[in-house]
Amino acid sequence: MGSKNKLNRFRENETFQNVIQPSRDEVLNGFQWKGKWQSFFNNNHPIILELGCGKGEYTIAMAKRNPEFNYIGVDIKGARFWRGAKTAVEENITNVVFLRTQIELIDLCFATNEVAEIWITFPDPQIKFKRTKHRLTNKSFLDKYQLILQPNGIVHLKTDSEFLHGYTLGLLSGLGYPILYSNNDVYHQEGAPAIVTEVQTFYEKMFSHKDITYLQFKFPI
Repeated sequence: MGSKNKLNRFRENETFQNVIQPSRDEVLNGFQWKGKWQSFFNNNHPIILELGCGKGEYTIAMAKRNPEFNYIGVDIKGARFWRGAKTAVEENITNVVFLRTQIELIDLCFATNEVAEIWITFPDPQIKFKRTKHRLTNKSFLDKYQLILQPNGIVHLKTDSEFLHGYTLGLLSGLGYPILYSNNDVYHQEGAPAIVTEVQTFYEKMFSHKDITYLQFKFPI
């Protein structure tokens, strides 16, 4: 993507009411919507997050299917989620918001028990050992998710990385966290939720020849 296109998307994001772009300092010093997301949506519907939402394919698809939930796509790359935000505006999908922030700050953007579910779709597996701290399913991130999730809140992981799938399964098992469902090839093994196979991200379509895995888990109460 050219720099001009990126700048145009950044400018357009600033005009969208469904895009929130706090500075790092604003998040660190008391983010205004933490604990108040239902007020932002002006309803009391449950909140569902897509972390590392990219172009927002899952955020948009789930919001269209489930108007009784509020959806928030989270990503640091605003030029990517511009597509999802623009689609929501064009199609008048009002239960969608895109939040531009770093995922390591997620516990500063949402209050304890404020989130009903978390989706993680095709994150960078960060295979090198020195990148372990950046894996979105490492223990540090899991602790943040557990803090903001409601009791029995579910985390979904969809990835084409056999490494990340196995790493996460092993970590969850070692921690004693309940694994609700695991499938290491969703397009050739039955049982995955319909949306897992019916919605494909831009990234997934690029690598459709690879086995796609799906994992669903929660935290002990």
